[in-house]
Amino acid sequence: MAKLLIVEDEKNLRTLYEKEFKNDGYEVFLAAEGNEALDIVEKESPDLVIMDIRMPEMDGIEAIKEILNKNKNISIIINSAYSSYMDNFVSWAAKAYVIKSSDLTELKSKVKEFINA
Repeated sequence: MAKLLIVEDEKNLRTLYEKEFKNDGYEVFLAAEGNEALDIVEKESPDLVIMDIRMPEMDGIEAIKEILNKNKNISIIINSAYSSYMDNFVSWAAKAYVIKSSDLTELKSKVKEFINA
């Protein structure tokens, strides 16, 4: 069973993503911000991280840098409501950049693509 780490500061979205991805057969870990995500990456070694960008304390850009410093082989999908971060060179290290939507089709498709790669 593939392990997903979902890093999202909005509780309702975390809950929705957790339910959807568990139903798809993934083991799901949740973090509300970057520091919490770093702890989970060290303890659980997820196969893929779905990362929000705008979060309190440590934002997604900083968290991506720290995660990749610890594990360069981990797949990261940025899932943000803001397309402006696509131009940030750190975001280029992510496997994909998905704009948040109530339709999870694209996000789920990207997760399957990178888990099965």
